[in-house]
Amino acid sequence: MKPSRSTLPGFSLAIAVLIAGLLLALTVGRYPVGLGDLFSVLAAKLGGHRADVPPAVESVILQVRGPRVLAAMLVGAALAVAGTAFQGLFRNPLVSPDILGASSGAALGAVIGIYLSLSVFAIQAVAFFGGLIAVAAVYIIGASVRSRDPILVLVLTGVVVGGLFGAGVGLVKYLADPYNQLPAMTFWLLGSLSSTTVPDLLPLFGPVALGTAVLVALRWRMNVMSLPEEEARALGVATGPLRVAIVAAATLVTSASVATAGIIGWVGLVVPHLARSLVGPDFAKLLPAAAILGGGYLLVIDTLARTLAQVEIPLGILTAVIGTPFFIWLLASMQKTWS
Repeated sequence: MKPSRSTLPGFSLAIAVLIAGLLLALTVGRYPVGLGDLFSVLAAKLGGHRADVPPAVESVILQVRGPRVLAAMLVGAALAVAGTAFQGLFRNPLVSPDILGASSGAALGAVIGIYLSLSVFAIQAVAFFGGLIAVAAVYIIGASVRSRDPILVLVLTGVVVGGLFGAGVGLVKYLADPYNQLPAMTFWLLGSLSSTTVPDLLPLFGPVALGTAVLVALRWRMNVMSLPEEEARALGVATGPLRVAIVAAATLVTSASVATAGIIGWVGLVVPHLARSLVGPDFAKLLPAAAILGGGYLLVIDTLARTLAQVEIPLGILTAVIGTPFFIWLLASMQKTWS
């Protein structure tokens, strides 16, 4: 859908952030790559011929940084889209993608996989299904409780189930080998894309693409779901099945992201607010803007994570350090109330 004149500057800025993040991620690092070499390698790859650059440069761009850059874009976009969907569904500006326990469930699955010394792929699979199981438990428990405010029941159930799964994470960490398993668990829980390879992209891309496509297809109905429950039903929207579809799609992309990169907070909380300030609350424009901004934002964060210090800084730490003051500034600078 072509953006209107009023949203064109916002989309232009979001795309500029994404392009800047891409260029930074592909050129900056312990092995600097010039823009000329970067464009030469990309042109050669698209044209099917050999690039006129040293083999080491081509290897760094395509094999080392390329998969990590694509993963950062996918994870950032997924978390931003999920956060946008949950904030609209729950009509709460403080909601993030882990509100229903997806991150806690994925974390428990991952630490169990590490404790059992499973392969990397198996750990990611267990983490992915752990996130889905946690949200399914939240929804089953919430649906069994009769209330005039089903959304509040879901949120409260998500807090309880998330706390339970968090306790499970603590138990597994307590039982883990403190010299080998515990450091791996701690590093994973703080979030990182350092070990991303090409085979990791397919299990990440599939769920993210599917969940995002569902949310985009439901964009018009999501506008109605932002209204109070009674008003949405009065407009002829079947709020129950629609809520299930939105939660399932947002959980799918969140679980896939957490399974690949660990727990990365603040992206799904901060980016939707920034996107809303650029293009407005209409989900037809808000979802793509959030996806673009989320991808660019995490690209910049990941570049900082691997270049600021001699050792790589976990993404979860950087997103909290940068996201907290940014979110405070964003709240202080907003001229209109959240809607």
